[in-house]
Amino acid sequence: MARKSFDIPKMYRSPVIRKVKEANKVTDPRKKDLKPSELDFGPLKVYIPRHFGFCYGVENAIDIAYRTVEQNPDKKIYLLSEMIHNPTVNEDLLDKGVQFLFDTDGTERIPIGSLSPDDIVIVPAFGTTLEIQEKLQAQGIDPYQYNTTCPFVEKVWKRGNQLGKKGYSLVVHGKHQHEETRATFSHSADHSPVVVVLNPGEARILAEIMTEQRPIGDFETYFGHKSTEGFDPLTDLEFFGVINQTTMLATETQEVMDILKEASKERFGEENVQNHFADTSDTLCYATNENQSATYALADANPDLAIVVGGYNSSNTMHLVEILEQHCPTYHIRDAGEFESPAEISHFNQWDKEMKKTKEWLPVEKEGLNIALTSGASCPDVLVDEVLLKILSFYDNTRKLERVIEPFEKTMAAAT
Repeated sequence: MARKSFDIPKMYRSPVIRKVKEANKVTDPRKKDLKPSELDFGPLKVYIPRHFGFCYGVENAIDIAYRTVEQNPDKKIYLLSEMIHNPTVNEDLLDKGVQFLFDTDGTERIPIGSLSPDDIVIVPAFGTTLEIQEKLQAQGIDPYQYNTTCPFVEKVWKRGNQLGKKGYSLVVHGKHQHEETRATFSHSADHSPVVVVLNPGEARILAEIMTEQRPIGDFETYFGHKSTEGFDPLTDLEFFGVINQTTMLATETQEVMDILKEASKERFGEENVQNHFADTSDTLCYATNENQSATYALADANPDLAIVVGGYNSSNTMHLVEILEQHCPTYHIRDAGEFESPAEISHFNQWDKEMKKTKEWLPVEKEGLNIALTSGASCPDVLVDEVLLKILSFYDNTRKLERVIEPFEKTMAAAT
C-alpha cells in the first residue's frame, strides 16, 4: 500500500521522538535494521525501538475524524465507539463535542434510532458490524461517508469473503469481545460459518475436537458463545482458513494456523491438506509485524526495565507489554501522569485486569541504567516524549537533551 501523508493535529506531534524516527527513515529506508536507537544520557540510557507508535490505520482515522469535526461545526457528530484505544485522543474528541454511541464492550449509550439523517456518524478504525451499518442506513445515515476503518482490517474482511465464496469456513484468531473481532465476525458470518479462538491453547482444543480426540460436546463449552449458530466442527472444518484480529501477536496467529493445519493433515492426509486448509498468512498487518519484531529486538538490548505507553484497553499495546515482561520488569502506563517520582508508579496489569502500584520502580542510584521505552500503535509520540522528560527530571546530572538528540538532527539535515 502506497504511503500517503496525513494531517495530524499539532498537539500530537513530538519534538523529540519524531527526530529519532525521521533519522532512522534516512539511514534505513527499507526498514531492514531492527536494532533500537540508543539515547545516552550519562547515568541512564534509553532505548527506543525502530518501529512503534501511530500506524497507517491510526493516522488515517485521526486525519478523517479531526477534519470531519473542523468542517462540520454546526452538525451533531458521533463516533460509534472509541475511535482508537487511546484515552488522550478520545478525550480530546469528546471535548470537541463528539459523542460516542456505544461503549467499547458494545453497550449502547445513545440509541441509533434517535439520530437524524443530518447527523454525522464516524466509523472507528476497528470497523463495525453489518447489523450496525443497517441500523444507520435505516436512519438515513451513510455509514461509509465518514469511515475510518483501517485498510488492513478491511483486507482481512476481503480475504475472508474470498474464502467464503469458495465454500470455506473461517477461524478468527482474536478476542471475541474486541470491537475489531466483533466486526470481523459479523462480516464473516454473512457468508461463512465462523468460530473465534483466543490463543494457541484454544486452537489445540479445537484441533482435538475436529480430530475427535475430544467429545463433540466440548465445542459448545469452549466455543458455543463465539461461533455462528449451528457451527459443526466436524463438517464446517473440512474446508477452512484462519484470519485474525490485526492487533494480535503475529507469532501466535502463525502458531494457531500451524496447530489447525496439523489437525487438518491428520484428518485428510498430508497430500490433501492444501485443498482443506487455506493459507491466509497474507492477512497479517504489516504494522503489527513491524512493531512486534522491533519490540523483540528491544528486549534483546537487555534493558533493566521497560515502559510501554498506551491505552489500557489497547490490544496491540498489551502484546508489546507481553513481549517485554518476559525479559525485565515492564510497566504499562497511559501517560506520564502515572508517576510523580522514582518512589512509586501506577501501571496496568493485563493479567489481573487492574491498576497496580509498584514502589521504588526506578533505581536512580544505579549507574548505567538501561530503560526500554515504547508505545502502542494508537499512542501519540508526544506522550512518549513526556514520559522521557519526566524520567530525566528525576536525575541531576544527565547530559542535555539537545546534545543527545543532535546526531539524529544532523542525519536529518544531511538528507535535505
